[in-house]
Amino acid sequence: MSANLKYLSLGILVFQTTSLVLTMRYSRTLKEEGPRYLSSTAVVVAELLKIMACILLVYKDSKCSLRALNRVLHDEILNKPMETLKLAIPSGIYTLQNNLLYVALSNLDAATYQWPSDSQELDSKELSAGSQFVGLMAVLTACFSSGFAGVYFEKILKETKQSVWIRNIQLGFFGSIFGLMGVYIYDGELVSKNGFFQGYNRLTWIVVVLQALGGLVIAAVIKYADNILKGFATSLSIILSTLISYFWLQDFVPTSVFFLGAILVITATFLYGYDPKPAGNPTKA
Repeated sequence: MSANLKYLSLGILVFQTTSLVLTMRYSRTLKEEGPRYLSSTAVVVAELLKIMACILLVYKDSKCSLRALNRVLHDEILNKPMETLKLAIPSGIYTLQNNLLYVALSNLDAATYQWPSDSQELDSKELSAGSQFVGLMAVLTACFSSGFAGVYFEKILKETKQSVWIRNIQLGFFGSIFGLMGVYIYDGELVSKNGFFQGYNRLTWIVVVLQALGGLVIAAVIKYADNILKGFATSLSIILSTLISYFWLQDFVPTSVFFLGAILVITATFLYGYDPKPAGNPTKA
């Protein structure tokens, strides 16, 4: 059962990450009338949805009893403040990572066509290069921070007896606080002018739901597998996203460096998951 949950959660993570990257990129580069939705508010809404989903799962585990649910939340969260505070560190990092993902996809992919077509060629190239640099720095920062947060969260999950859903409620609580701070600092004026849900449409809500689902799936992967396999699943989703971009969206041309990286990722995934059968003792003549 544990092995089935392990590979099921990994498969869902690959599908979720691939879908999130493609829909998020499309939503950030789609030209529509009116203001574009704010990525900072989308991060907060995703955290709130994750909390609601986890509360429902805890409610189900409590045999659909509101009294039992209230007791579990009170005993595991309010009565254990130090255990709850441990989640503040990875929560802050994950919130930063989620915002950086929006920054990266807004700059790396939109740079080729976000500038007016009647601009001078030199200016267009300089602006495009600048946006690509911003996107690259966002990706690098997210990668380094994600590694630390993933290992830290795995350590917390596997060293305590609290359920993964309780841990996600704690994680989402701090994530919502950090996210609201980001909304106030960076987009406070826009929110006061056009509202918290400005620019939201059906595609935006799909992105938010996928991001909330990702938090749950990642926690399950770390719980039933480990952070290294989570990294491999994410890498496979990047390869899948790129292939879809090439064959379906036709907005990316892979290079020899990409193919080399893809081969290395697939080989590393195979070697990590390969479990050779022990050789039998040779029979003596």
